[in-house]
Amino acid sequence: MELGQIGIDVPSMIIGTSSLGNLYEAKPYGQKLELVLAALECFPNGIVFDSAGKYGAGLALETLGQALYDLQVPKDKVLISNKIGWKRAPLKDIEPTFERDVWKELAYDAVQDISYQGMLTCFEEGNKLLKGYQTQLVSIHDPDEYLDQAVSPKDYERRFSDILEGYAALEELKQAGKVKAIGVGSKNWKVIQKIYQHYPLDWVMIANSMTIYDHPEELFNFMKLLEKEGVGIVNSAVFHSGFLVGGECFDYQKMKKTDSDYQKRHLWRTQYFALCEAFAIDPAHGCIQFAMQLPGVNSLALNSTSTRRVQANAMFCETPIPDSFWDACKEQGLIAGYLSEFKLNKTE
Repeated sequence: MELGQIGIDVPSMIIGTSSLGNLYEAKPYGQKLELVLAALECFPNGIVFDSAGKYGAGLALETLGQALYDLQVPKDKVLISNKIGWKRAPLKDIEPTFERDVWKELAYDAVQDISYQGMLTCFEEGNKLLKGYQTQLVSIHDPDEYLDQAVSPKDYERRFSDILEGYAALEELKQAGKVKAIGVGSKNWKVIQKIYQHYPLDWVMIANSMTIYDHPEELFNFMKLLEKEGVGIVNSAVFHSGFLVGGECFDYQKMKKTDSDYQKRHLWRTQYFALCEAFAIDPAHGCIQFAMQLPGVNSLALNSTSTRRVQANAMFCETPIPDSFWDACKEQGLIAGYLSEFKLNKTE
């Protein structure tokens, strides 16, 4: 399918690469190579990888480039999305200074650089790490985190100006033919909305925000607007960092029994798992199809450390779920009431 109205064909599943950057655990290169190969086998006619300089302080980009080179993958069969705004820095301690306890056994640290020059620097660094493969889709990564660091309203406005200057740099890359499309990746969808009011994005990546567990009606309506205006939507992190399929982390943080939402989240998951078992549906399948059927969604960005799971996820993206399952989700309150009239099967 096409990503919005920019004329770029993308498969229903975009391959996330955070695991190549040692997310939560460090895996040997051979296992990472197998993950890339499994993904390529799922999409032999053309594949999209989503990466970022932040992932393992460039390790994900570096590993992806090395794997594609070692597997001799034709460059015209690969589309690479790079969420830029983080660049490598010397590692001065055992742990990196960003997202502590998330990235393991890194050789570098990473620092955020959202500015006109920062975009150009991160773009060039990313292409260098990719070992001859080129970034075609670019976006500013984590502008929400950059704005959250503001110490005053004036500082917030200065930081937002930095973001807009960053987009001016990306626009220059696009006009020069160095990239095909410009987007944004953010965990806070309201920051996407604010940027879109100032800059005509080609596509957006919504992370942790529109899932079967949490789907705000205000965001649903914004997605309908983006769909109407021809902006492509990639839905990402639809498992809430694996929690919805049995993991211990929620949105990149390990859950603790003292957390205010601990009981609520576990109760929802227990009920969801029971319903999936009753319908003989893999919980991941439910998460994927819900996220896929929402307004304007062209593709999902999914990451895994298992070759089997990569293959299963690709199949789940292409396999609709019966309406009876969605009806049961609505009846049990697992899905918000405002979706009662929304049909969760675009293919019908």
